[in-house]
Amino acid sequence: MEFFTKVDIPALNTRIDYTSRIAFFGSCFADNISAQFSVRKFNVLANPFGTVYNPRSIARQLRRIADGKAFGNSDVFKDERCDKLWHSFDAHSSLSANTREDCIANLNAVNTQASEFLQKADIAFITLGTAFVYYLKDNGKPVSNCHRQDPSLFERRMISVEEASKALEDTVASLRRIHADIQVVFTVSPLRHMADGAHGNNLSKSTLLLAIEQAAVDYFPSYEIVLDELRDYRFYDSDMVHLSKTAEEYIFERMVQTYCDSTTRTNMERVEKFLKTANHKIAAPDSDATRNLVKKILAQATELESQIEGLHLDKEREFFANLGI
Repeated sequence: MEFFTKVDIPALNTRIDYTSRIAFFGSCFADNISAQFSVRKFNVLANPFGTVYNPRSIARQLRRIADGKAFGNSDVFKDERCDKLWHSFDAHSSLSANTREDCIANLNAVNTQASEFLQKADIAFITLGTAFVYYLKDNGKPVSNCHRQDPSLFERRMISVEEASKALEDTVASLRRIHADIQVVFTVSPLRHMADGAHGNNLSKSTLLLAIEQAAVDYFPSYEIVLDELRDYRFYDSDMVHLSKTAEEYIFERMVQTYCDSTTRTNMERVEKFLKTANHKIAAPDSDATRNLVKKILAQATELESQIEGLHLDKEREFFANLGI
């Protein structure tokens, strides 16, 4: 007896394993899912310019990476109203700085890092959060981050299905210019944007879904999994908007079932077991038990790396080697 509707997920030729380079761009859902891969020691690039929610801004970021265009003076501005920092409307405040030169240097360093990663990336997941886009009134450019600037500087509107579809096509084209064989998979974030109201949120998500269909791109149904398989508020966080950890882990499991073969899934279980031991709190560093534990962990790290191609446990090995036990 079935108690819920299971969402069918089309398989791809691309398979993810520990040799894969996996890129994530998009909403905070992309950050959450990429973290699930990263914590299990996969090679991941996640939102190098910070979280970005709409198709136009994602396409703009990836076009700049593909073009190899450096950031310059015209790409940053000084916040005269609040913190006096230099920001970019194309990036998160984590890349902001006290001087124009440092801000530009941060942006260009990230741009280079992203380009180098994508040149060898196997798959990119693009998570769309909303079809509402902020545009600068003075030049009409889409904005990734408003940095709490005067609202009168921006125009906010929901883009059409055609505009969103064109942005998706541009995104794929930019990624394929960087690496011709990269697999690109789109998904729609199941996190609701209730500031637009329930109806506005549904219109926005529907626009994104129609754009994906119109652009005929590969799709992973995160949105449908939450609506049809996890159809209950117990799978949401306390704000009833963001997903619970259980829901995030379930969606991650569905991705693993789709994109990883049985060998990789077994290897993941082995890595998870190792990390559980490695993350064990050391209460008595000078004890014989701790010394034996450290030897065991270092031996296991070496064994796993020799048996799982592409796995790197440098952080764990360095930590325990530096204990000097």
